[in-house]
Amino acid sequence: MSDPVLVHIKKSGVHTSIQDNGRLGVQDQGIPIGGALDKSAMHLANELVGNAKDCPVLEMALAGPTLEFEGICQIAITGANMSPTINGNLVDNFRTLNVKKGDVLSFGQAIEGCRAYLSIGGEWKTPVWLNSQSAVPDIMKSSNLPSQLQEGDSISVIRKTPQEPKVTAVSKRPAFSSTYVVRVVTGPEFGLFTLDIIEEFFEKMFTIGPESNRMGYRLKESLKGYEAKREELSSGIVNGTIQITNAGKPIILMADAQTTGGYPRIANVISDDIDLVAQMKPGDEIKFMLVSY
Repeated sequence: MSDPVLVHIKKSGVHTSIQDNGRLGVQDQGIPIGGALDKSAMHLANELVGNAKDCPVLEMALAGPTLEFEGICQIAITGANMSPTINGNLVDNFRTLNVKKGDVLSFGQAIEGCRAYLSIGGEWKTPVWLNSQSAVPDIMKSSNLPSQLQEGDSISVIRKTPQEPKVTAVSKRPAFSSTYVVRVVTGPEFGLFTLDIIEEFFEKMFTIGPESNRMGYRLKESLKGYEAKREELSSGIVNGTIQITNAGKPIILMADAQTTGGYPRIANVISDDIDLVAQMKPGDEIKFMLVSY
């Protein structure tokens, strides 16, 4: 390890936050797991700079920030393509990049995918709460960690000795689209839905709604003819749980969602496809496919 490098947030982007693997083992206290929505992208970014795969990263949604580096370090960008530039020159995702004092890293809008991830080689000196440096969602007020970074904030990283640059194999990179098929298994209340509703759920192409966020993806279309059968008691939910609201609209719950919910759970996204969902942006289309798992 070496001297600390300060990274200054000159512009914050749409939603830029510090994320790691999240807070495991505290969901019984009503605390969301949180953490990076696209874990694969986080792990790849850290691998490219020689960090442990669960080290913190910056998660950037829809449009990224502008950052200024106050020292030499190695970085990597994975996930969504936000046309990153260093001092105005385009740079590639999925490779180790060297930056020097005074360099400015800028991101544009996501043209492929939704979330990009930035790793910085070294030890991040950012606040810890419940064994995690992940940002705390707005629904939690028990911590002094912000839900997202703002213009004027700075990050301190004890940089490590630079390593030989790496490039992520093409086979490990995501294939982005605007239409996705997502695999699911049946949820605990699957049997409460009529055959017609179940068939529609798996045949319909849904659209990601504009109000979707780290807590959940709200889908625009409703299931025709759906009527809530009874008031559900609050039950546990996990990352990828799909609930059906009283209006018949599906919600895919994500890492910052509450730990219990009262809507019936028709299905759950399989763990292998959670990262895929994390890269969907408003306007993208999604179709569900039932699998045995």
